[in-house]
Amino acid sequence: MTLSTIIILIIIGLAAGMLSGLVGVGGGIIMVPLFVIFLGVTQHNAQGMSLAVMLPPVTFLAVYNYHKAGDVDWKMALIVSVVFIIGGYIGSKFALKIDQLTLKKIFGVMMLIAAIKLIFFSK
Repeated sequence: MTLSTIIILIIIGLAAGMLSGLVGVGGGIIMVPLFVIFLGVTQHNAQGMSLAVMLPPVTFLAVYNYHKAGDVDWKMALIVSVVFIIGGYIGSKFALKIDQLTLKKIFGVMMLIAAIKLIFFSK
């Protein structure tokens, strides 16, 4: 691994971590496109790396800050977390069977829908 690759990884990790703490995004929305654009990895590889980053408790300190402020409903978070694990397993099985171009398009459409909703239809 080259020094420039390590620097890119550090920048991606810092940006994703800061945005995760700031607005609750980081994994797919930030890391996946940056892995593809700046490291030239495949969509499958970028998605796999994004998920791998989230394996350890990388957001522990950010969650702790929200918890201290009273902004975490732990019952809801636990329910979503358990189902998220199941959904992640099922989704990854489907994703690995889809070709790169189709997967990129699905990912892009999801980001576009989210962006349009947030920009034009937020209260």
